[in-house]
This record gives sequence, C-alpha cells and structure tokens, in this order.
Amino acid sequence: MKRLGLALLGLSFNAFAGQVVDYSADGMELEGYYAKAQGTPKGSVILIHDWDGLTGYEQKRVSMLSEMGYNTFAVDLYGKGNRPTDTNAKKAEVGKLYKDREKMRSLILAGLDKAREMGMDDVVVAGYCFGGAATLELARSGKGDGVLGYATFHGGLKTPNAQSYPEDTAPIFIAHGGADTSIPMGDVAMLSEQLEGSKVPYLIEVYSGAPHAFTVFESPRYREIADTRSWETFGTFLNDNFSK
Repeated sequence: MKRLGLALLGLSFNAFAGQVVDYSADGMELEGYYAKAQGTPKGSVILIHDWDGLTGYEQKRVSMLSEMGYNTFAVDLYGKGNRPTDTNAKKAEVGKLYKDREKMRSLILAGLDKAREMGMDDVVVAGYCFGGAATLELARSGKGDGVLGYATFHGGLKTPNAQSYPEDTAPIFIAHGGADTSIPMGDVAMLSEQLEGSKVPYLIEVYSGAPHAFTVFESPRYREIADTRSWETFGTFLNDNFSK
C-alpha cells in the first residue's frame, strides 16, 4: 500500500536525506528534523508531529516536501528521545500539552525561531492529527509572524473556551476524513462558522470513507485516494500562498 501511494504521488524517500537539528526551549532539549529544498527553493514549511512525537513518518513527509522544492523543518514538542509507542503514553504526552496550552505555544514558537535561525523566514505551518490541533493553536495565538498559511490533516478542530481566530489570520487548509469518528463532522461545521465569523480565508476538503489518520502509510486506516488528493491540494495551497 505504501509503495503504491508513493508511486501515485510521484515521489520517493531515498532521493534526499535530511538532518537532525538539536535546539532547546523551556528548559527542554529538543530534536527537530530539517531537509533543504531540492532545486530552486519555493518557500519553507514547518511541520508539527502526530501524538507519537517526531518519528520516521514526519521525516518522510519532510523529504517529500524537500523534493517538491520546499525547505522543511519538523519541530519537536515532546523533547529529545521522548517518542512514546504505547497508546496510554501517547495520550499522556498530548494531555500534558492540551492542559498547558501556553507551553504548547511556547514550544511551537521555539521551533519557528529555530527555523528562522536556519534562514526560513516566511513559512507555512502544517500538522497531522495532534500536530493539526497544534497548528490551529498557533493560528489562534496571533503570534504567527511570518506565517503565510496553516494546514491541518485529520487534526483536532475544536476551539477552546476564550480562544478565537484573529481577523488577520493567514489562510487555513483543513483536510478531513468523512468517516472520522474521533473528530466528528460537527467540529468541522463549527470551525467553518468560526472562521466565517472572523473573516479568515479557509478551504475545507472532506474525503468520503476516510477515517481518522487516513494519511498514515501502512496503517489499516490509510486511504490512498484521500491521502493523494489532500497532498495535491496542499501542494496547490503552498504554491498559492508563496506566490502572493
């Protein structure tokens, strides 16, 4: 399944190797992953990981983006060496950050600062699952200086009490599975209403039959058509926002 999906996307993961990037924030040692754009750079992307931390999955997406011509940096919100594999441990890690959203924002901003140190000024921020929720947390913060757009793939969409989207928030792309039972369609509709109310430009795509985590290669939840279409739309979204 994984090989077929990559063939349709026209990409390989062996053509270019990224590098581990060490940095620190909030007294934590962090370990990100960076890959330079192949060819003439089109722009820069910040990637936020899923609930299992920055793993090979994010590294593959970084490589895919570098092949498309984007400098890409996957940030670390858990800490160096903290890559939980047990479901309860994953829940515990995301739970800590959901309970302390100031820390979540601080860690995301630290990743942005590190990216700027590497010459990545204007960026698009994207995330998967938990990383999608973290991406929207940054969008609501009003602190996304230099962020040209946000993208979330099967990410959490609820807006916490007392939070909202500033009217000057950059465009947002939401890729959602129609069969996602973890994040119901009601959350999608509510987010749409909030973004309309704040006059934030957005695009929502819903893929029929796609469950939660539909982009995760080799997973039973992987849906090739939904993954391919959402990636193609993301490519257009990047091009549109870096062309402005």
